[in-house]
Amino acid sequence: MATSMSQDYYEILGISRDASQEEIKKAYRRLARQLHPDVNPDAETQDRFKDVTRAYEVLSDPQKREMYDLGGDPTTTAAGGGFGQGFSFTDIMDAFFGQQGATTRGPRSRVRRGQDALIRLEVELAEAAFGATRQLKVDTAVACTTCGGDGAAPGSGPVRCETCRGRGEIHQVQRSFLGDIRTMRPCPACRGYGTVIADPCKECSGDGRVRARRTITVKIPAGVDDGTRVQLGGQGEVGPGGGPAGDLYVEIHVAPHPVFSRDGDDLHCTITLPMTAAALGTKTDLPVLEADVLSADDSEPSETSVPVDIKPGTQSGETIVLNARGVPRLRGVGRGDLVVHVVVETPTRLDQRQEELLRDLAQLREEEQSSGSVGSPPSHRGVFGRLRDAFGPR
Repeated sequence: MATSMSQDYYEILGISRDASQEEIKKAYRRLARQLHPDVNPDAETQDRFKDVTRAYEVLSDPQKREMYDLGGDPTTTAAGGGFGQGFSFTDIMDAFFGQQGATTRGPRSRVRRGQDALIRLEVELAEAAFGATRQLKVDTAVACTTCGGDGAAPGSGPVRCETCRGRGEIHQVQRSFLGDIRTMRPCPACRGYGTVIADPCKECSGDGRVRARRTITVKIPAGVDDGTRVQLGGQGEVGPGGGPAGDLYVEIHVAPHPVFSRDGDDLHCTITLPMTAAALGTKTDLPVLEADVLSADDSEPSETSVPVDIKPGTQSGETIVLNARGVPRLRGVGRGDLVVHVVVETPTRLDQRQEELLRDLAQLREEEQSSGSVGSPPSHRGVFGRLRDAFGPR
């Protein structure tokens, strides 16, 4: 049973002549489920299925449909009979399984989410430890105020693409030994959007966004470390077509500090003592990181130093730990410690009187000929331990 041009393809699918592509597709799916040879194997139903498939092939292709509406025969260029002529395997899958059996079709939206942006911010160690608020100037894409983000000049707007009739895709038919194989690709006229901007906005050239510099406020949480990224939602690049903005990531870089170094939540510093102070013991004031942070009235430092007790006989290389004087923990409570590394300084230049006193001390301790030792035994207390004994009560 051949289909002649006298038959109305619209009537075969049961649709009106101004039906949309979605209505054509729905009608074909409904009839394909009813008439497919796997469902109704009789010859008459198979012939009707071929008619339905041929009608759908013509009406679903914008170029063939236009030719058909003008009275031409869009099937004259098709290959002669055979399996596969006039229908797409993808359309059969659509008919039985809907969108589950095929990739999503249709025009893509001009409105898309913008990209994330990354900027680097250098902060002082005290700002990273105790938190801070900074004003940053960033250069990102923002929505065009002239067109409101749609890319069209004021008073106009996107119009339907005549090449693909708003579908955003066009069909191509290739011949094979199985018959005609139909494929789809994005419409080259509208780039798959289904609409074209005939009169683009002069401010943004139809993109819907422009670049601008703006000032944002960044709150740096207490306890951030070098390389930490602070996420600011919706502060990145505005998307094409006025789409939602991406996120802005602020990557923290901590500047070196003249006194303190950081290891996790702990701070480290070095204190240098003369050998007499290490031998006899002393007290000293140690600057703390809080000295870099002004108090709430921005006039006086909240705290400048803490007392450190140097015990008699302190050795070079020993450490003194000041609890909870380090960096506040970023995702917890409390603070790390401040670790003080002691370096005992040996004098390199002595006047005559100082040299005489040291020689007297060496004589008292019977160390005139001492040449040191390798691998000190547990009972050996070292020179500063013996200095402590010399100055201690007899």
